Amino acid sequence: MNISPGGQMALGIVLALIMYGVALDLRVADFVDVFRRPAAPLAGLAAQLILLPAVTWAITMVLKPQPSIALGMMVVAACPGGNISNLITHMARGNTALSVSMTGISSLLASVTTPLNILFWAGLNPQTAALLRQVSVDPVSFIGSTVLLLGVPMVAGLLTVRHLPGVADRLRRPLQILSFVFLIGFIVAATVTNWRYISVFSTSVLPFVVLHNAIAVALGWGVAKILGLSDYDTRALTIEVSMHNSGLGLALILTQFDGLGGAALVAAGWGVWHLVSGWALAAWWKRRDPHPARIEGAA
Repeated sequence: MNISPGGQMALGIVLALIMYGVALDLRVADFVDVFRRPAAPLAGLAAQLILLPAVTWAITMVLKPQPSIALGMMVVAACPGGNISNLITHMARGNTALSVSMTGISSLLASVTTPLNILFWAGLNPQTAALLRQVSVDPVSFIGSTVLLLGVPMVAGLLTVRHLPGVADRLRRPLQILSFVFLIGFIVAATVTNWRYISVFSTSVLPFVVLHNAIAVALGWGVAKILGLSDYDTRALTIEVSMHNSGLGLALILTQFDGLGGAALVAAGWGVWHLVSGWALAAWWKRRDPHPARIEGAA
């Protein structure tokens, strides 16, 4: 996909604003439950940050999608949870506090875990490793720029919440809306500009997006069941592992990987599809258990 240097810089700024806005939503209380009952969140984070990237690599080795599609799958799998998972968990009558804590911790770790997972697993697949060399991705530069794009805004947001809570309250909603609008606008502009490529790739990308997301759902649910977690926690963990910050993934692809068309379509497609699958899961669980008190009592 054709993204000008100026467009890449603008997208980097938007990405920094997105991560700053994510940090403004984090509270110390969000992480307290992790230390009180660590089994569920730690298992969920392991599934999200370790198992899913490994399983994604295995999928690409077995099914052998086009290299750019395989790389897009690895990028999405390496991204932290997205805030929308908290809403979906609430709709599903799952443990929303667990979902929020997992989203918060994975977002805090993203500046390190996301680039390391991408470089490690993409490097183990000969096709994606060749693609990384083709687009001249330097590991040290990639990790450094990712820390700059993700880590610095995250720390700045946490410091704002800690020392300037009034400013954080005033900025939180407008900044989140603004960054979302900018990101969507950028995606629409890139889509219109590159439509001829998108129309060719879309039919080959969607099946991988659906399969990948279904495997993420099964992985989250399976880990929860193996550990014997309550249904209340299982719902949160399943949704959290299967819903990622694909907007972050798309921005990384456009700014760090020369806008690889197949990879960008995977991230964009995941961003739409995980909403569909997440809402479907929430609706099914809500229909199966219409009385919230009975679910929460199982925690």
